[in-house]
Amino acid sequence: MKTFNYHSPKETKEATKLASSNSVFLAGGMTTIPSMKLGLASYKDVINIKGIKKLSGIKVSGKTLKIGATTKHAEVAQSKEVKKSIPSLAALAEGIGDPQVRNRGTIGGSIANNDPAADYPSACIALNATIHTDRRKIDADKFFRGMFETCLKTGEIIESIEFEIPAKSNYQKFPNPASRYAIVGVYVAKHKGGVNVAVTGAKSCAYNDKDLSSALTKNFSSSAVQNVRVSPSGMNSDIHASAEYRANMVKVFAKKAVEAC
Repeated sequence: MKTFNYHSPKETKEATKLASSNSVFLAGGMTTIPSMKLGLASYKDVINIKGIKKLSGIKVSGKTLKIGATTKHAEVAQSKEVKKSIPSLAALAEGIGDPQVRNRGTIGGSIANNDPAADYPSACIALNATIHTDRRKIDADKFFRGMFETCLKTGEIIESIEFEIPAKSNYQKFPNPASRYAIVGVYVAKHKGGVNVAVTGAKSCAYNDKDLSSALTKNFSSSAVQNVRVSPSGMNSDIHASAEYRANMVKVFAKKAVEAC
C-alpha cells in the first residue's frame, strides 16, 4: 500500500474542499481498503467521512424512508422504522455479506461503488429512490450508469437515500455461497403508479426489467411472470452462471418475490 494523506473532517463542506481527482471518500471501506492493499487503487488523500454526524441516521416521513449515507447495513437490518415501513429493505440488508461486513459497510458506500452484484442498487431502483448529495437530488434510474459507474462527479458526496414506501415489496436473490453477493437478485415493488422489477447480478449494473414491470402492473401475480420472455442478451456469463442461466433465474426469482409479497 502506497503512502497517503489521511483526513477526518467533521462537516461535508470541509470534506469536499479536501477532495480532488486523486482522492477518495472513506466510509465503511469494504471495497476501498482491499483495493488499496492489493495495489489496485492508490490515492493521494483518503477522506474519512464517518465522523460527519448528519450523514447517518434513519427517518420515516410521510410516504418516504430516508437513510443517511454512512448508516451501516446492520443498522438498516435492525431498524424498527425500516422493518415497519419497508420490511423487504431490512431483509435485504440482513442478507449482505457476513456480520463483519454488515457492521462496517454503509449504504452510501454500496451504491457509490455500484458493484454489478450488489443488493442496494436494486432496492434504489425498485423503491423509486432519490439520492441526495451535497449538490443535487438524483433519481435512482439515472444514478447507476454501468459497471462500478455512477453519475457522481468528482468531490460529490452522497448525503442520504430517500426511498418511496411501497404498497407491497419483496427481494429474492441467489447468493454466491462465498461472498453472498447476488448471482441474480430480483426486487419487486408495487406502487400506486405501477410495479418495478429491479434486477441485480445479471448485467453490468442493476436495472428495471420493463417487460416484467409492465406485465406485473397489469396483473400482479406469479402467472404473469411466466408469460414474459427474459432475453440472455447482454447478461453476465462467468464460472458461477451462464447468461442463459441468469435469464432463467430472473424469472424464477421474480415469481418468488411476487409470491412472497
